[in-house]
Amino acid sequence: MARRPRRPAEETREDILNMAEELFRKKGYSNVAIADIAIALGMSPANVFKHFHSKVSLVDAISARHIETLIARLARPDQGKQPPERLLHLVEQLMNSHLHDLKQSPFVFEMVLLTANQELECSHRYREMLVSDIAEIIEDGVAQGIYHVTDSRRAAETAAMALACVLHPVMIANEKSDILATRCQEVVALINAALQNPLAK
Repeated sequence: MARRPRRPAEETREDILNMAEELFRKKGYSNVAIADIAIALGMSPANVFKHFHSKVSLVDAISARHIETLIARLARPDQGKQPPERLLHLVEQLMNSHLHDLKQSPFVFEMVLLTANQELECSHRYREMLVSDIAEIIEDGVAQGIYHVTDSRRAAETAAMALACVLHPVMIANEKSDILATRCQEVVALINAALQNPLAK
């Protein structure tokens, strides 16, 4: 009997990710083991471990795909709008996207909780995307004389920390949408006020 041709590693990796995400969605992250994923794919657990050395590394890869999808579907800020409006639009888009993902894929919230103490690459990727987008808006605001800061990157990092209250899954998962909408507007208004009126040294 002829042996089946070996599939490219990237295809196998994608199959594993797709099956893991499907099982996490159906059964919950904590109820799925590497062996379950292997059985569903008709392969050995060792083959799964060859591509992903742990369940956490699977989470990292799945989350990274979600982040890339998020970045792709985010509308770029309208350059015709003033920086304060662009900042609010960016944060509202991100918050609503996270709320949509949490509703459609509750296992994402469980993964966040159970891997909170892990240093995942996807977390760094997301934070870098957020800080870079905020920094770009701040730099435009400075150029237009609207914002008055000397270090846009540092200001963006501080803003990102403040925005965790409307962007982090743990902070928004069980909150009412109208409360979150108001909170988002108020926090962004506070950030905009700080950028326009920095503290005197």
